[in-house]
Amino acid sequence: MAKHKVFISYDHSEDAHYKWLLQAWDANEDFEFEFDSRGPDVAINSTNAAVVKAALTKKMMEATHILVLVGEKTHESDWMEWEIDRAKEPDLKLKFAAIKLAKGNISPYGILNIGTSWATSFERDRIVDALNDAIVGY
Repeated sequence: MAKHKVFISYDHSEDAHYKWLLQAWDANEDFEFEFDSRGPDVAINSTNAAVVKAALTKKMMEATHILVLVGEKTHESDWMEWEIDRAKEPDLKLKFAAIKLAKGNISPYGILNIGTSWATSFERDRIVDALNDAIVGY
């Protein structure tokens, strides 16, 4: 099986420790993760946001999948909403997988009703299963 190239969409201020766990798992031959190490620290509607959007788009273009980490504040993140919407664009059409970091977390609207593959827990094997089952979001 070809290696999945996975773009991770996560709340940089709240859920970075999950990103670090995923990076540690990156040695798994089933997938590799793509990260923008500069987390967006500018407002999404600022003039500086264009540079961040271009960098994120470049990472997405190198990916086959998007994995959305649904944290406590994910549904409030304009950046994550933009990443999810961008991943659905015709030039990308990434396969969607997601994981709720806590059961009560609210999923962003953009990943609902599009065939998102859900990991049942934040465990490497469950995430690999979700990525293997992922389809292009529509």
